[in-house]
Amino acid sequence: MSKFNLKILLLLSTGHCVVDIYQGALPAILPFLKDELGLTYTVAGVILIMANVASSILQPIFGFLSDKKEKAFLLPAGTLAAGLGFAFLSVPSSFLPVLLLVTLSGLGIAAYHPEGYKTAYFYTGPRAATGMSVFSVGGNVGMALGPIISITVISYLGFGALPVVMLPALLFTAVIVYWRKKVALPERTKHAKQEGDGKPGRIPFLSLATLVSIVIMRSWMQMGLLSYIPFYYINYLKGDAVYAGKLISVFLLGGAVGTLAGAPLADRWGYRFFISLTMAVAALTFPLIFFLEGFPLLLSVTLFWLGMVLVSTFSVTVVMSQKLLPGNLGIASGLTTGFAIGAGGIGVTLLGVVADRFGVPFALKSIFIFPIVGFILTLALKYPVRREQNGQQA
Repeated sequence: MSKFNLKILLLLSTGHCVVDIYQGALPAILPFLKDELGLTYTVAGVILIMANVASSILQPIFGFLSDKKEKAFLLPAGTLAAGLGFAFLSVPSSFLPVLLLVTLSGLGIAAYHPEGYKTAYFYTGPRAATGMSVFSVGGNVGMALGPIISITVISYLGFGALPVVMLPALLFTAVIVYWRKKVALPERTKHAKQEGDGKPGRIPFLSLATLVSIVIMRSWMQMGLLSYIPFYYINYLKGDAVYAGKLISVFLLGGAVGTLAGAPLADRWGYRFFISLTMAVAALTFPLIFFLEGFPLLLSVTLFWLGMVLVSTFSVTVVMSQKLLPGNLGIASGLTTGFAIGAGGIGVTLLGVVADRFGVPFALKSIFIFPIVGFILTLALKYPVRREQNGQQA
């Protein structure tokens, strides 16, 4: 079994941060892009859908390619494509080239994640969830930094200066190419982490499907809160837009803290118990959103607590999927970090229909069902599962 290697995990986490900067920045610059090209809201929505499909839904395909043979080139290539596609969005004067650039950036993001998670897995050692949290938190930080970096560049230098945002991608690409031999996986290390160096047993499809469904419930709740807390606070409560932005920032901060803090607890208490606990706590604390105001709402309980608890299972569910599919680490990562999370966009779309018909408060309250369903699914989840061919457990 490989040893815990913090240096390589931090390097991979830095790349995770860089690619997710571009994923987090796209919604922030969309209003500027809409004004520059004179796009309708519907067309702007198409851009986000394409970005979601390319960056998230297609991740299992890159995971499949990664599993065929080690493809370390996906790390620098994915980073470069993510930055290139995003940074030049200010250049085109028509919709189609913008859509192609968004797709290129999304594919770069999709390429980095499965290979990154697969590579990180081999350097986590016996503390799998803890090690994976180091890699995962880079994505949390990147998503939070994306809007700040892009809006700062546009505010001070103008929309035409957007190519400046490509600098992080260029720097990390150079670094990962330089360190490529350190990151490369020795053959014996790769085989050692496959179950006993033997053939894997039957794929536990039911357990995997249940786990992916749990991640979808978590994603629907997370995306729903990020999307409708501002609508609820600004349009319904007539609150300050800046304060609403702080609520979202605190939620994202809570997610980053939870990713690092929760993983060691999951390693100690057990993965299934931990995700059951977090779903239960999320369901119990969610109603407080509608009763608290001011500072308690901002920090003490609501979004910081919900963000920290809800997102704390991110690296845990990735590790669980990898242990369920030890011979297909890339596909496992693509399913739980790409497809399942990308499906969160579907949940937001459904909430939009509910909001149009019944109002924003009802739509926000309906999010309550997601952690309840997620908790029920954790009770039905069969994990760990026994591998029939070699008698080991995942």
